[in-house]
Amino acid sequence: MQIESVPPHRHLPPLLKLALEMGPLVLFFLGNAYAERFGIAADQKLFVATGAFVAATVTALAIHYALVRRLPVMPLVSGVVVVVFGGLTLYLQDKTFIMVKPTIVNTLFGVVLLGGLAFGKPLLAVVLDSMFALTDEGWRKLTFRWGLFFLALAALNEVVWRTQTEDFWVNFKVFGIMPITVAFALAQTPLLTRYERKDVRA
Repeated sequence: MQIESVPPHRHLPPLLKLALEMGPLVLFFLGNAYAERFGIAADQKLFVATGAFVAATVTALAIHYALVRRLPVMPLVSGVVVVVFGGLTLYLQDKTFIMVKPTIVNTLFGVVLLGGLAFGKPLLAVVLDSMFALTDEGWRKLTFRWGLFFLALAALNEVVWRTQTEDFWVNFKVFGIMPITVAFALAQTPLLTRYERKDVRA
């Protein structure tokens, strides 16, 4: 009997993946920054930005799925929260919902990762297994660090949106969260090197 091999997952080109991830954020920033030039009142521009953000997020997810026939877990969860909280923002005309969205998403990721560890399941290994080959201890340590990082990012978002102006929060969301995340990811390089599986590397 002939056993058919399972086709490998297709992956997006790195630049296209980056464009699909950053595109909605860029439109969110532009909508907030330039809405007044098109006659939108200052207190309404965040609603315009939110509408653009929701539409761009749905479009980006649709393009991603059309190209590779699957969606990564974290962008999918984030996209669902964007649609739900962005929709509530527009429907109820309450900016609070879109401003707490990063808090909700990062808290969810942090709780899930740390909760998985409590049950002996380093869930980050499920998400990133195709990218890194780590020992079990390495996955546990990496998952623990990212869990704490997501909770810290959630707390930081709460501080920013509750104490700063709308424009400051938008700039923080677009130009703050991503660099902080990239810097944290790069800081994990020593851990990735230390706990790399020797059998795979060989």
